[in-house]
Amino acid sequence: MKVNFYATLRQITGQKTVEFELPSGSTVRELVNIIIDCYPTLGHELLNEDGELWPHVHVFINGRDARYLPSGSQAVLQSGDTVNIFPPVGGG
Repeated sequence: MKVNFYATLRQITGQKTVEFELPSGSTVRELVNIIIDCYPTLGHELLNEDGELWPHVHVFINGRDARYLPSGSQAVLQSGDTVNIFPPVGGG
């Protein structure tokens, strides 16, 4: 599955898009865990001290924030899904 990273997350991964091998039936949360296994530095960027996604981190599946999907982070991913991960973004 291809995952697109943005802003500071892209600096950590060293590239915009990274492909990850996922077992069939993997969830958004399992994808996040696989990403952190490959890029341990992303752990504190994506997860709080309780191991939950920070509220300011957004994981979009096919353009929809996973937080608002019916199953949330337990939503099952499909092989053709587009995944985008955004850190907090500020501006003025």
